[in-house]
Amino acid sequence: MSRYNTRQIERNTSEFYENYLKERGLTQINQYTTPEFKYPTESQDNQISTIKHTWTYGDRFFKLSYKYYGDVTLWWVIAMYNKKPTEHDVKLGDDIYIPFPAEKILSYMKP
Repeated sequence: MSRYNTRQIERNTSEFYENYLKERGLTQINQYTTPEFKYPTESQDNQISTIKHTWTYGDRFFKLSYKYYGDVTLWWVIAMYNKKPTEHDVKLGDDIYIPFPAEKILSYMKP
């Protein structure tokens, strides 16, 4: 399933892109909307378990996602749960938490 299946498409006619559009003979750009993820409430957070993982050299969210969930596409669950949207936001030695079960955390976090 594509991650874009549930995303709306909006037409961007912003003046910011005016030169870009003109150079290409376009009047608009169609763009996917940015999803707004929800974080688990305190009550929901109490219903999930976590595994603590200390970030080491070579770690990547997609690798952890594969290791703990068996699915590289769920990397964003770990990233967003820890409020670290990119690997650049994690430093060596930082503790991050892998939420379980994946199905439950997904139901809480999906936009």
